Amino acid sequence: MAKQQKKLGEILVEWGIISAQEVEKALQHAKAKNLRIGEALLELKLCSESNVYKALAQQHNLEYIDLEKKAVPSNAADLVPEAIMRKYLVLPLGMEGGRLRLAIHDPLDLEMLDILRFKLNKELRTVLVSKGRIKAILDELFSASSSATIDKTMDRTIDRLRDSLDKSLDKSLDKSMDRSIDRSIDLEGISEDPNADPTQAPMIKMVTAMITEAVRNRASDIHVEPMKDRVRLRYRIDGECVERDRIPLRMRGPLISRLKIMAGIDIAEKRLPQDGRIKMMVDKVNIDFRVSTLPAYHGESVVLRILRPESVRIGVQNLGFEEDDYKIFQKIIKRPNGIFLVTGPTGSGKTTTLYAAINELNRPDRKIITAEDPVEYNFVGVNQCQVRENIGLTFSKILRSMLRQAPNIILVGEIRDKEVAEVAIQAALTGHLVFSTLHTNDAPSAITRLIDMGVKPFLVASSIQAVMAQRLIRALCPKCKQPDKDPDPMWLKLAGIRPQDLKDRVTYKARGCDYCSNTGFRGRIGVFELMQMNSEIRSLAFERAPTNKVRKAALAGGMKNLLADGRIKVLAGVSTAEEVVKVAQIEGMVQT
Repeated sequence: MAKQQKKLGEILVEWGIISAQEVEKALQHAKAKNLRIGEALLELKLCSESNVYKALAQQHNLEYIDLEKKAVPSNAADLVPEAIMRKYLVLPLGMEGGRLRLAIHDPLDLEMLDILRFKLNKELRTVLVSKGRIKAILDELFSASSSATIDKTMDRTIDRLRDSLDKSLDKSLDKSMDRSIDRSIDLEGISEDPNADPTQAPMIKMVTAMITEAVRNRASDIHVEPMKDRVRLRYRIDGECVERDRIPLRMRGPLISRLKIMAGIDIAEKRLPQDGRIKMMVDKVNIDFRVSTLPAYHGESVVLRILRPESVRIGVQNLGFEEDDYKIFQKIIKRPNGIFLVTGPTGSGKTTTLYAAINELNRPDRKIITAEDPVEYNFVGVNQCQVRENIGLTFSKILRSMLRQAPNIILVGEIRDKEVAEVAIQAALTGHLVFSTLHTNDAPSAITRLIDMGVKPFLVASSIQAVMAQRLIRALCPKCKQPDKDPDPMWLKLAGIRPQDLKDRVTYKARGCDYCSNTGFRGRIGVFELMQMNSEIRSLAFERAPTNKVRKAALAGGMKNLLADGRIKVLAGVSTAEEVVKVAQIEGMVQT
């Protein structure tokens, strides 16, 4: 059975500092004035401040220190910004075992500690110091004029935070909805004062800090995952999930409710998956977040997909094409008609590639229409249609309507079934250039996949112009990568790199620095397999030939497979053999 925590008054009575009658008097005063008992004891002058904090320290199993100014390190402002020290009344006492030793005055303010972990990006080891002593040392350390400047700065920060949060709410929410949101926040226990400004709530600040940190760390997704004993927070950076923090389980409800409110979805519905969007200004850049909730065993899991406008405007050449593939790609996307397919698993950059192509083709003399589920990025001058299955607005219905709009170029988010495939092929055969994606492992498999869907082989053979499979691999950090004088022969073998290939070449390996957050990698680059249709491949498609025959004909026609493209990037020092082997291997070999 867990040991019951002693009350503050009981500890002080045991120490003989106050009597039981004085404790009762303080309790009545605390109830009347809405104070904590420690505050009541100090207000009634029944106990000294140091004794109250010593008792608090014993109650919460914390170390109490009678802090002196000389104990605060000279680089205090480097450890914790002055504005944060004054705002939360804390003092840094130096690093200890990789943790920041921090003087606090309120052991019950756990939300403040969570916010500080986010803001400072450090693990904390707290010690208890009286509130008056922290204030006195802060006043000694920083001048009054500095204090006034900080107050103004914090006011501006809160104003900016309020503006960004206002923009993040869906504009369709009217004032009555805003009031219901405030009530919902109160019900979740975030704000105790019904008249308080909701932008001041600790949970709102924590969520804003979480999202801002993820964006600054180049994350593509934020994963909030309730577990049995905690809420796990992970960021996906350069394709790898990195655990950021373990949020206390008691904060699960307020955290998920806040994210739902920002995404404009129903906070009361916890049994069904929901989708929403957040628009938010981070570092003066408007960023969209696609929000998805999924009911799980320990509570709702929430994923925020971060959609950066600049990621699809990087230009086709910067995607990672080798010179020969880039020339073929340019020639294909500028054809007047036909289908260009991009294949690969989820998260392989298919949408980015197609958007980069659309962005290059987007001119006033061309009409471009897209059918997407969902619309991820907005383009000026492009007619983008959102699929809405719940009202019957499907890919096939949008596609049929598109053809009556006389477009030059059509983008279909994904070919999911025979009906969509047939309409897309019909569009290609009637003089339109069609871009779309398909889920297959490689480029030749796309031909057999369409035929397996039920599309007639002669339609596939005559309409498809090219198929491109792609993957994303992590790129070595340009500032810290170093030559690999003794590369692992296993990875080289799996990547198909022979010893003679390394005679006049140097491969590189990851090291780690501040620029890449000590991972050794920064950013990702594509590896591609571009299959251009020729007469032999069209004949094989017409004959329903198996994938291995189509692949053989494509390689004979000059196609460079994923592994070969990856090898070029390894030998050029862009990435490592291990990264390439993760996405492509020689047939018949198994990774060990």
